[in-house]
Amino acid sequence: MILFITGTDTGVGKTYATGLLGRVLLQEGFRVITQKPIQTGAQKPEDLMLHRKLMNLPADDEELLSLTNPYLFSYPAAPETAARLEGKKVSLLHLKKTLESLNKRYDFVLVEGAGGLDVPLNEKETFLDLFSYFLAPVVVVSSARLGTINHTVLTVEALKRRGLYVYGLIYNLFGVNDDFLALTSLQNIKRLTGIDNILTLPPLESQISHTLLRCTRRFLKSFLP
Repeated sequence: MILFITGTDTGVGKTYATGLLGRVLLQEGFRVITQKPIQTGAQKPEDLMLHRKLMNLPADDEELLSLTNPYLFSYPAAPETAARLEGKKVSLLHLKKTLESLNKRYDFVLVEGAGGLDVPLNEKETFLDLFSYFLAPVVVVSSARLGTINHTVLTVEALKRRGLYVYGLIYNLFGVNDDFLALTSLQNIKRLTGIDNILTLPPLESQISHTLLRCTRRFLKSFLP
């Protein structure tokens, strides 16, 4: 089964959320892999490496890495821009093939997007086009900062217009300095989107707490025995 993890923006906690979800599904006995289709602004697949660390798994070997991180570009920009600067182009067809291959091998494939839904993969296609091809459930990650209501609601609406099922929301409290704003923003998001399956990420700690693992299991309840 494929599960997409998208964000309202860059830097909202998608990578941590993806690794956390993968860890809990592994603990429940599933065969799980994560994919970062496109990594930009790096010399190595940093997001995928964090997934593996959180999931207590070794780094992917070369053959697996060709599927879990098909594109890696050094310039920190949208995939279309970063690829063009290296004289390359992202192929949506190639991304589909890598994801289909992983989906045959594993019970769950967690796919972390880059930036938001409308980030361009190439001159014609975006991450939303990739998501729409598979029509798999989507988890939205948003950060409890000023502007999150608008960004989160627009993201959910864009997914629904494409006929995609929003499985739930992961609300990241990292960096919060106004608890009232964080709470009222979340209340407004729930009211405006109708989403009630919500996982709140506390400020990140060096160790994942047992409480957070329990909450994550509850968030994933639809997939668990």
